[in-house]
Amino acid sequence: MALYQTAAGILDRLQQKEGAVKTLVYDSGYKNVRQLYALLCETLRYSTVIEEIIKSSELLRGPKKLPMNLAKVLVYDLLFGKGLQCGGRWKSTILAHRARLQAELAKLKVKKKVSNNQDLVTSMGGSLDGPALPRYVRVNTLKTSMDDVLTYFKRQGYTYLGKARSIKELIDFGQKSGKSFLQDLHIPNLLVFPPSTDFHKDSLYTAGHLILQDKASCLPALLLDPPVGSCVIDACAAPGNKTSHLAAIVQNKGKIFAFDLDTKRLATMSTLLLRAGVTCQELANQDFLTVSPCDPKYQKVSHILVDPSCSGSGMPDRMRVLTEESGSDQDERLQALSAFQRRAVSHALRFPSVQYVVYSTCSIHQQEDEDVVKDILEQHPDFRLVNVLPMWPARGLNTFPGSECCLRASLSETLTNGFFVALFQRRSPEEKR
Repeated sequence: MALYQTAAGILDRLQQKEGAVKTLVYDSGYKNVRQLYALLCETLRYSTVIEEIIKSSELLRGPKKLPMNLAKVLVYDLLFGKGLQCGGRWKSTILAHRARLQAELAKLKVKKKVSNNQDLVTSMGGSLDGPALPRYVRVNTLKTSMDDVLTYFKRQGYTYLGKARSIKELIDFGQKSGKSFLQDLHIPNLLVFPPSTDFHKDSLYTAGHLILQDKASCLPALLLDPPVGSCVIDACAAPGNKTSHLAAIVQNKGKIFAFDLDTKRLATMSTLLLRAGVTCQELANQDFLTVSPCDPKYQKVSHILVDPSCSGSGMPDRMRVLTEESGSDQDERLQALSAFQRRAVSHALRFPSVQYVVYSTCSIHQQEDEDVVKDILEQHPDFRLVNVLPMWPARGLNTFPGSECCLRASLSETLTNGFFVALFQRRSPEEKR
């Protein structure tokens, strides 16, 4: 029952505008943050549908009245998830209403003239602006290989459909269900499964052979691409998926210095990296801005990944509506965030041996993306933008010369969460002359 009570508490705090989903999840102290985050994401996605079903079924009437947000997470798992995973009186209350809840769901589909749950969400103004996000799974090459994973899934009854040839093929695939999967066309070692596929109990996932990671968040480490044996800094590292990706790229050789100011997130990250087989890391509970570029310890750092705090506006729309301020409050927050982001990137560019710096956000706002990059280029003429991944369809907004070198990501264009990435490279002596 702890899962549902924790999720309900976070929904309460979201409605009070007390923070973003990911932050509240990591601050909750709940052990399985991935399970909690997944439940929240899906409950928010189905929120309008669930509220209508709760109202029409009169679930909240009676002497043992359920709190609304607790009812929502319970009803989600009963009707749309894996079934209730709890005991106690609240489970008894929900199960006593199961037939009525299922009947109201069926009636709602008839009313909206739809036959499946995804179409029902869309018909009621839910968060699906386009296709559903597939389940992206990164093969952790520190523990296994792509060939071994393909063999494993084939033995589990999955059909391997080869490497995707276009985003449209991924979109079409995302509308399917069942036991089939593709290899992504942009990200090496990334597999694509139907949205409903659940890996949390899969032996490869629990052993750290698979990393559940959105495709867009794989871009920063991929584009930074440090050579094997490099010294790398992950400036704002928790929860650690990007750090584990960097470790796989450098093959656990060299050194990855990973910083994060949040003690709880760093502890969670340490567990994740241990499960992923990462051994080249050095974690520090420290603000990256307080790290001295002149410290001899970091004199060989050649690559830095800066993925600082941001508005999170690239996350699914339903969550953004619930967590984002509006008007002057939003403008003030974006100004504060972008000021911090500028400081973080500028600090990274001051390390004496650094050759490449990636800047990324899960934001769709120009203030946090192109505007930050433009200012950084003006302040640091020794660096230029690299035109990364030319085949990527969504580029930076046309706000300054060279903005097309940056990448954007979105559900509608790239079948990912909203994201932004820019890669800075130190100019050679010849270029400077």
